[in-house]
Amino acid sequence: MAEQLSFPLPVLEALGRDDFFVSPANAEAVAMIEGWQCWPSRKLVLIGPRGAGKTHLAHVWAALSNAQIIAADHLADANIPALALGHVAVEDADKIAGTRRKEDALFHLHNLTLAEGNSLLLTATTPANRWPLALPDLASRVQGTPYTTLREPDDALLTAVLMKLMADRQLSPSPSVLSYLTRRIDRSFEAARDVVERLDAMALSSGRPITRALAAKLLDNPDA
Repeated sequence: MAEQLSFPLPVLEALGRDDFFVSPANAEAVAMIEGWQCWPSRKLVLIGPRGAGKTHLAHVWAALSNAQIIAADHLADANIPALALGHVAVEDADKIAGTRRKEDALFHLHNLTLAEGNSLLLTATTPANRWPLALPDLASRVQGTPYTTLREPDDALLTAVLMKLMADRQLSPSPSVLSYLTRRIDRSFEAARDVVERLDAMALSSGRPITRALAAKLLDNPDA
């Protein structure tokens, strides 16, 4: 049977605090974000694997603190003094390691933000002592920054992540599909994102709803 033409709907990622599911795997990080006014030295590094919710929590913090969010890759071309006039979240800070202009920009942003009495949030996939920074002064500052970690999901969080990824794509699977996927896929955020993307594509191309049977077909035939 010929495949049906598919017209994927846009993925609208929900980033509000009410959309973030709290479990033992992330409770400490959520508490640190919500208690941001008590951060030692007014700064924090938020660590976690891709898909763990770092961007989501950065947006939660920005809403709480009226902070600006900037990708670390954009720092070299940013107006650092202007950014430092308010609270700032820098996403993927570890990715700039080895690029001197970007490292210089983060160094100056760090110093100016704190000098202005504002707070700084950095997100990264690894602890700061593993960033191969070329600028010693920046390395000493970020390595001395308190950190909190988003761990890989437990069953409850993995189910909630699957549910949210489905909702972002305007999909409404039955609870049996979610529980089936939670039992069958690797317990990681990457695995959850991957299976939802492939299920969505399979459902669109076949014209079938996302059911347990469709999920089983995908997992039993991963190249399908």
